[in-house]
Parts: sequence; C-alpha cells; structure tokens
Amino acid sequence: MKKVLLVAALLIGVTGASFAQEKAVKEAKKIANGTTPDFAKAEELINQAMVNPETKDQAETWNVAGFIQRRRSEEEMKNAYLRKPYDTLQVYNSALNMCKYFFKCDELAQIPNEKGKIKNKYRKGNAATMLNERGNLINGGIQYYNTYLTSEKKEDGQKALEFFGTYVDMASHPMFENAEVIRTDTLLPTIAYYAGMVATRLEDYPSVLKYAPFAKDNAEVGKYAMELVSTALKAEGDTAKWIASLQEGVQKYPDHQFFFGNLIDYYSNSNKYDEAMKFADDMLAKEPNNTFYLYVKGYLYHNMYTTLKEKDAAQATASLEKAIEFYQKTIEIDPNYAEAYSNLGLVYCLQAQDFSEKATTDVNDPKYKEDQATLRTFYEKAKPCYEKARQLQPEKKELWLNGLYRVYYVLQMGPEFEEIEGLMQ
Repeated sequence: MKKVLLVAALLIGVTGASFAQEKAVKEAKKIANGTTPDFAKAEELINQAMVNPETKDQAETWNVAGFIQRRRSEEEMKNAYLRKPYDTLQVYNSALNMCKYFFKCDELAQIPNEKGKIKNKYRKGNAATMLNERGNLINGGIQYYNTYLTSEKKEDGQKALEFFGTYVDMASHPMFENAEVIRTDTLLPTIAYYAGMVATRLEDYPSVLKYAPFAKDNAEVGKYAMELVSTALKAEGDTAKWIASLQEGVQKYPDHQFFFGNLIDYYSNSNKYDEAMKFADDMLAKEPNNTFYLYVKGYLYHNMYTTLKEKDAAQATASLEKAIEFYQKTIEIDPNYAEAYSNLGLVYCLQAQDFSEKATTDVNDPKYKEDQATLRTFYEKAKPCYEKARQLQPEKKELWLNGLYRVYYVLQMGPEFEEIEGLMQ
C-alpha cells in the first residue's frame, strides 16, 4: 500500500509541475497581449518554459515565444507611427527571434500524435506572420554586417549571418512551399550571396556551402557566389568537390577568370599538364581569341619548362618556344596585357640562362665574342617586354622590377640600372 501511495504522490507531483509550467506559458502570452505589456516578465516566464523538461518539447511553448517577439515588434512600431522614440534594432531582433521560435514550433507540431496523425494548427498563421517580417531580416542583417565591417567583432558577423541565413532558410522550409512570394523572390539570390560572403569572412565554411548555392544562377552575383563555394570546398580540403566546382564554374561563367585560372593552377602545380592542356584547348576551341585562355596556354608551356628541363632538354627548349608563341598571340590581340609582357620577358631570360650554360666562358676562344653577342640578344628581346609591363602596370612592381634589374645589369645600361637599383632598396 505504501508503494502505491508513493507512486501516486510522485505522479501528482509531476502533474502539478507540468500544470504549473503550462500555466506559466499561458500567463506569458496573456502579459504580452495586454494593453500595457510587461515584455521583460513575459520573456522571463517563456524562457523558463523553453528549457523546462515539461514544456520545452511542446509546440505551444515556442508558439507563445514567437508571439511575444511579434508583440514586442508591434509595440515598437506603434511608437514609430506615433512619431515617438522607438528601438529599431529591437524590431529587427524580435523579427529574427520570432522566426527562430516559429521554426521550432513548426518542427514540434509536425511530430505525429499517438494515432500517427499530424495536426499542425500553427503553420498557416505563423507562416503568414513570418513572411511579413522578411524585410526586417534583411535590414537587421545589413545593420549588423555594416557594424561588423567597422568593428571586426566576430559576434557582429555571426549576427549578420543569422539574419541573412534565416531569410534564406525560409526559401527551403516546408512552411512556405506554397508561398508565391517565396517562389518569385528576386532578392533571395542577393541575400544568399551576402550570407555566403559573411560566412566566408567568418571562416564558417559549412554555412557558405549551405547558403551561397542559392545564388549561383543569378546573373549579377552568381559567379561570385560560386567563387565562395569553391573557396569553401578548398578550405575544407575536399579536393574532388573543389575541382568539380571549378569545372562547373568554367562552364557556367566562362568569362570569369577565377574558375579557369584556379583550375589550371591546380593541374599545373600537380604536374597534370596533359589534363591542363586539354582543358585549355577545349576552351580555346570555343573562343580562339580569348586572351586569357591564350595567356594560360602560354603559362602552361612556360611552367612545363622546369619539369621538362630535368628530363629532356630538347623538349624544355621547345616548351619555351611554345610559351613565346602564345604570349605573343595574347599581346597581338590585347596590347595592354601586362602579365603577358612580363612573362614573355621572363621566358627570354630563361632562354638566355639556358644558352649561357652551353656558351664558352674562355675569353680566348674564338667563339667567345659570338656567344656573348647571342646571349645579349635574349636580354635585348626581354628589355622592351619588361618596360612595357612597367608602363602598363607601374604599381605592380613584381611584374617588371627584378626583370629590368637583371636586363639593365647585363646590358650595362648605367643610368637605367641605377634607377632600378634605387627602387629595389
């Protein structure tokens, strides 16, 4: 008998605690819905209910939590309409919190009951309310992002990401699968790009991969969104997916050099020159006069030189000749391609280096003067290339400074050499 009484007492205690928490949820809603609502008290009650084991898994708890945030926002906006001081940031944060709470409410309401049926009485009304707050999610994200740019505080960036991310989350959430405003939302790709951009700055790569793809088909930001995706995949060390994203980017946005350039760099650095050449040839077949593709073809032959020199001197020499051919084609089509001029000058210097290794160093040898004259011609060819690169990109000293230093020294150009030497100090 005592055991029965003890169990009954425990059941009464549990039921009483549960009833008390459910009462607190109702009280929180009543306070928030009053004529002069005490939101601090309402939030205190609902915050306790959201962590209490008796109520934290009840959809109604989270529905009331969202309702309180909605009412806070309404009261602030009432002040705005009456031209009274109001807290704009509170309006934004209330919108964000409301959406988070309504998402949780919907998740719990979708759990089947003991009969296996789903009775979600919250979805329709909460979805409509959330749709009305989407503008505040954008505004809140912008405000925190701008603050993040100046403060560089991680928490500001995370807050901006939370706003932008919540906006994008709505696009794929079942609550809005029939919402016309979501299907026709022209702002979604831009906000998704912002979310990916903030996540990249935060080095939150899973969030980049979650949000940036929503923007990849957009004409304005699509190529940049795909760039963010590729960067995230590389940072996570997923080489296979990174390469696939670059290949997709090349096909989707062939004029955006990021994808093609990174792909070629990967092939080149991995000594996969056959694959790189095939890819470059495929792109040139589509656009024979694309200067970037021509430049890359020259760059590949240029980079093959180092690998080939150790194995086959004749092939190494031939690769430099092909590099010259494609760099010159690049310049013919675009006379302002500074990088092509710079690399062309470097190739001539490499040819000079190769020749000097075979030239006689004996001043008494009849061939000495002839070899020195031949050697000089390589540097004379390099000289106008580096000078043109300097003219086109004077601020990019890496394109011409070391090259001109070497050329002017070999050609014994006193005043010019002294000027360059001064720039190097």
